[in-house]
Amino acid sequence: MDKIVSLCKRRGFLFQSSEIYGGVQGFWDYGPLGVELKRNLKDAWWQDMISSHNELLVPANAPTEFEMVGLDCTIIMHPQVWKCSGHYDLFHDHMVDCKESKKRYRFDQIRGRWCSRGEQRIFVTTMAEAEQEEDEVRRRGMKYFKLRAKNADELTIEKESLTFDQIQERELVLAPDAKSLDTLTEPREFNLMFKTTLGALGGEADVTFLRPETAQGIFVNFKNVVDTSRVKIPFGIGQVGKSFRNEITPRNFTFRSREFEQMEIEFFCHPDQSKQWYQYWRDRRLKWYTELGLSDEALIMREHHVEELAHYSVGTADIEYAFPFLPEGEYGELEGIAHRGDFDLRSHMEGKLDPNSPEGEPMQVELNEHGKPKYKGSGKDLSYRDPITNERFIPHVIEPSAGADRAALAFLCEAYTEDKVPDDKGELQERTVMKLHPRLAPVKAAIFPLVKKDGMPEIAKDIYSELKKHMNVFYDDKGAVGKRYRRQDEAGTPYCITVDTDTLNDKTVTIRDRDSLEQVRIKIDDLVSELGDRLS
Repeated sequence: MDKIVSLCKRRGFLFQSSEIYGGVQGFWDYGPLGVELKRNLKDAWWQDMISSHNELLVPANAPTEFEMVGLDCTIIMHPQVWKCSGHYDLFHDHMVDCKESKKRYRFDQIRGRWCSRGEQRIFVTTMAEAEQEEDEVRRRGMKYFKLRAKNADELTIEKESLTFDQIQERELVLAPDAKSLDTLTEPREFNLMFKTTLGALGGEADVTFLRPETAQGIFVNFKNVVDTSRVKIPFGIGQVGKSFRNEITPRNFTFRSREFEQMEIEFFCHPDQSKQWYQYWRDRRLKWYTELGLSDEALIMREHHVEELAHYSVGTADIEYAFPFLPEGEYGELEGIAHRGDFDLRSHMEGKLDPNSPEGEPMQVELNEHGKPKYKGSGKDLSYRDPITNERFIPHVIEPSAGADRAALAFLCEAYTEDKVPDDKGELQERTVMKLHPRLAPVKAAIFPLVKKDGMPEIAKDIYSELKKHMNVFYDDKGAVGKRYRRQDEAGTPYCITVDTDTLNDKTVTIRDRDSLEQVRIKIDDLVSELGDRLS
């Protein structure tokens, strides 16, 4: 993972936000290559899910034909949206404070191990990554017991890694940045939404929030889309956009950030068909990742246990990926596919529903102490009338919700490869190559003149100018060709085009394939069509 992070900085995929001022934790800037990768990823999602969808055909394994449309909703919405959606009350993590270091931690992320020296036993915690946990616990344990390296065998560390919430003897806990025991407070709720104010007065009535998800903008526009687009159930609404969550402890590079981008679909269907559509979207979204290059071995589909389900969820499955920063055998969430039932549309009609309603009974509007709705909905009719059967119902919703940043990180991790290739003398040399799918590669082709003379740069620049009209390409005439190849390999460029002495005679160039290293001669006039075929 350290090598991947280093390459991302060195080649211009990702930078720490505000780096020259020391950075801001949980925020990342995409560099020249990174912004192209992320744009290509979002474009591939939008094309595959929305714009190229043929509503006249029934896709494989789909119950019926369906329609797909798009939206782009505002980041700041009416504050009542977040009260009726449940985010105002329920969107929180538990945090603890350290009374000694004054630092704050997410309750479920504090891990550690029992350490003992003789009869004295303490629980040493750390925020280190899983693979460094034992070493960090050992270092802190030796420091606490004032042991020197030559006395290291006096310290015993238990193999089992535990979370802070599994420990009953809180007075024996050494907090991650503390020198003494029993400094952590009891956990308390911390709402993850970013507060902001509307207008110049800034009073309590002007408080609102940056959206923590893009989904609610789709739900509140459900009726607008039905009325203006004339779509019929079943149909989906897609949206790509920024969301914000005030994470207590952002970590693992871009995996858990405070500002991130989502690619979400809210798919509206008849309640009787919702289970079939849930299965359809589970299968389709998993296939999308493998078609773009993530290996089957590194992906799993994990169904949530009942106790994990969100208050609105009938069923949820996560597509998870084996990120390199996780311990072997563990996976991190890439995308969630949730069966949300009719919770969202009904909530925005009537008010937030009570998540504690007895199982099997219709959910009721949550009431305040005066017997009135605690969070009043819009009062608008968000039901749907079938134009053929005249049946009126509140649609069920299936939500495939993907993170563009997490997906970009997964594709970067999957693409990172180290191998050996022969140099100009036939000797094997180490090579780092990003084997990105051609659809995702930031630069599609790089054009090189073999030398900077004999008219080769002029021909290479003409080729660059022509290809630039059709795709993102790069021109490079600095250094030996072998070094130029290596630079493009690290950038993930699938093809390199070299203008050489033969080009002057027969108007052909060499195309080198990044992965196979195969080199073939192509006529200059055929380059656009040849690259187009290869990239598609």
